[in-house]
Amino acid sequence: MAKSWKTRLIHSDVQPPEGYKSLASPVFRGSTTLFPDAASVDDNWDQFEVGYTYGLYGTPTTLELAGKICELEKGYRTIVTPGGQGAISLINLAFLKSGDHILIPQSVYTPNRKLASHVLRRFGVETDFYRPDIGGGIQELFRENTRLVWCESPGSITMEIQDVPAIVKAAHSHSLLVALDNTWSAGVYFDAFAHGVDITMQALTKYVAGHSDVLLGSVTVKEKGLYQRLGATQQLLGSASSPDDCSLALRGMRTMAVRLKHIEASALRIARWLAARPEIERVLHPAIEGSPGHEQWKRDFTGSAGVFSIVFRPQVPKSAVLKFVDGLDLFEIGYSWGGVTSLAVPYDFHGSKGRPDYGHRIVRLNTGLEDTEDLIEDLDQSLREALAA
Repeated sequence: MAKSWKTRLIHSDVQPPEGYKSLASPVFRGSTTLFPDAASVDDNWDQFEVGYTYGLYGTPTTLELAGKICELEKGYRTIVTPGGQGAISLINLAFLKSGDHILIPQSVYTPNRKLASHVLRRFGVETDFYRPDIGGGIQELFRENTRLVWCESPGSITMEIQDVPAIVKAAHSHSLLVALDNTWSAGVYFDAFAHGVDITMQALTKYVAGHSDVLLGSVTVKEKGLYQRLGATQQLLGSASSPDDCSLALRGMRTMAVRLKHIEASALRIARWLAARPEIERVLHPAIEGSPGHEQWKRDFTGSAGVFSIVFRPQVPKSAVLKFVDGLDLFEIGYSWGGVTSLAVPYDFHGSKGRPDYGHRIVRLNTGLEDTEDLIEDLDQSLREALAA
């Protein structure tokens, strides 16, 4: 049919030549997905099975990222979410209902704790927070209405490695699901599904994207039934991920192996140097002897990441700890981690019953890609300045 120039702006006959190939993954943006005919119209979210139906459920860019994360974690399927906390929320909302009970480690990422205490509680879900070193003893906390056990290994800030296989064994003997925040291992240093975990999540914001410019998360499951439950829930929540952000994560994945290799070696060198400093009471790094859960780390992990914490000696006042963080030149101050820039964040941490009470003395470090010796020199000058008599 004849078309005016105004219509041609929308319905053009131009077709670019086919056959273009590039090393870079293309970015597919879109909300409306076109169907070949009226009989094919179907609002089905499972596009791996039925083909593309709507942009909310993912474009080829989104599904490529999901597939590559799933391949790394050796799962059944992966769903990409707009952030790590979005992944945590999706898991809880997909598998819990009013009257259920869940277990979360005391060492968990604070927003996960707050989600349970402030949001899930309003909807009638009960939560108990358990000691991260409980292992198989967790079965003593199970109730008739317990449905889900969360693990985070290592724990946020205090870095405890959990005995995940023992927790899984206890949970599965009572037909309970186990979900794991596997962000620290980037989904590669701890093989969650080989250790029996049912559901994993990652903040792709961290090591996968790797450059502190993306907010994304992922949920990976070991079997189809769990995937169907997650997908149906995500469809109704409307938590779509940006294809542009997914493309940045795909780019980040290409360099993740070399980044992790440098970061691991650098963090270990720095951690051991700090452990020998007279100002430091202990270093909380899973790969360092004496760190909580070190034996489990040696047994279950194939590598270590760049996030760890240091604890100053009791006589060091809060003002000196803050002065130390402020005095760093290369370590910036900021939340999150996993990017190319080293970070330092002070905390005022008060442990639960049976756990250390570090108070103001704990600082979490993220090791970036700077030269290791430069980072040590930066730490050295700031320690000397902050704790000068």
